[in-house]
Amino acid sequence: MKNKRYKVTLIILLILLVISFGVTLCWGTYKVSPLEVINTLLGNGSRSQNTAVLSIRLPRLLVGAFVGVALSTAGAILQTITKNDLADTGIIGINAGAAVAAVLFITYQTADYYSELEQLSIFVLPLMAIIGAAVSAFVIYLMSSRGGIRPKRLLLIGIGLNAGLNAFISFFTFRGGVGDYNRVLVWTSGSLWGAGWSYAKVIIPIVAVMFILVLINHKKLDVLSLSDELAISLGLNLEKERKKFLSYAVILAGSATAFAGNIGFLGLIAPHIARKLVGPYHKKFVTVSAIISVIIILLADAVSRNLFSPIEIPVGITVSIFGVPYFIYLMMKEK
Repeated sequence: MKNKRYKVTLIILLILLVISFGVTLCWGTYKVSPLEVINTLLGNGSRSQNTAVLSIRLPRLLVGAFVGVALSTAGAILQTITKNDLADTGIIGINAGAAVAAVLFITYQTADYYSELEQLSIFVLPLMAIIGAAVSAFVIYLMSSRGGIRPKRLLLIGIGLNAGLNAFISFFTFRGGVGDYNRVLVWTSGSLWGAGWSYAKVIIPIVAVMFILVLINHKKLDVLSLSDELAISLGLNLEKERKKFLSYAVILAGSATAFAGNIGFLGLIAPHIARKLVGPYHKKFVTVSAIISVIIILLADAVSRNLFSPIEIPVGITVSIFGVPYFIYLMMKEK
């Protein structure tokens, strides 16, 4: 019965995923019909269609999809480690750590690195964001590991650190010039603007490898979701496994934040909905969570790009509009 429910859920979500792909590729200032999209993907499109679909919308779709997979998987890992449905990389400060590093880089960058690094210069900001996420996670782990990691303590320390880092971001944002302020504001709000093939070629292999590693270790995640005493009795090294999965979450969240900015609540919503639909076993719910996350971010990005065209709203704002009420709902349910 459970397998049948999982298959039905998967089929429905895959249909919705195809629809979200279609909406993303067809909807825009330059409208392209579904048939024209298919012809363009097969290499029979006009010059304008090739530019719109292959050069602009397709790489943006791929970056958005893998950002969604990264955030949902990182969120699922943190919810398991902390044994709390409210855990998310955007809430415990990992995304904020990435954002701080990016803001510092934008504020103090020099013009020389553009000419010296040439094409590689576009990867400097993402690299700084990943380092920032790693430092933030290390601080959280260090502060919460005295006498062994306590999941609730890790979550609370992360929430406090997140508030402090966001205050730091606001301070540096207001110190910068108008140009830097606008750039930082769009980036910290979460945006897929400017996501091209160069970004897609980097984020796809990183997220794909990490996602496969998480699925390979799904049984250990199942055990981690049990009580500590039961997990130890089953022979699991809790500290070692928590460190390992926390590092997975950092790489996933850091990569996503590096390429799309600080998109909040996605890692909170998707795993929780998936768990409700297919149960707590990670092999199923991590996969379903990733699909749900991709659907949400692609539809949110389509709305953000086109609803107030030619003005583009950062996708993180659109996701948060739906994410905040769901977060409040979870808070009210929490005992």
